[in-house]
Amino acid sequence: MSKVSIYLNFMGQTEEAFRFYKEVFGTDFIPGENGADMMYMKDIPADPSMPELSEEDANKVMHVALPILGGTQLMGTDMIESMGHELKVGNNININLQPDTRAETDTLFSALSDGASEVMNLEEMFWGDYFGSLQDKFGIHWMFNCEEKA
Repeated sequence: MSKVSIYLNFMGQTEEAFRFYKEVFGTDFIPGENGADMMYMKDIPADPSMPELSEEDANKVMHVALPILGGTQLMGTDMIESMGHELKVGNNININLQPDTRAETDTLFSALSDGASEVMNLEEMFWGDYFGSLQDKFGIHWMFNCEEKA
């Protein structure tokens, strides 16, 4: 079933923020693929084309998900300054679309790409989803995650 979630970006405060939101909403984290409440940068499979992370960066949050109200989920990650990430108003929140099919994902991505910038084309990711992202012509950040396999 298609879903929409709100994806929040932080500079090293994701774990603190999500533990706070967990208390506020009285819900539990949605376990990730590895069964843990939070996935950390150190949990990402090694990629020889990527620089090695410092111990501080390796312990930052890669992904966390928390249900809040009416089926809505908050998701979050830490941006990594050593990788050139810079938190600023506008890139601290994304609308995450999770269409049921790759065809629907392609259609939505193509339509929102008209005049877009900061485009990361759709591709298979290590967590198993067909993923891409973009900033539309109005400055809104969109993420696409489709679980359907090719």
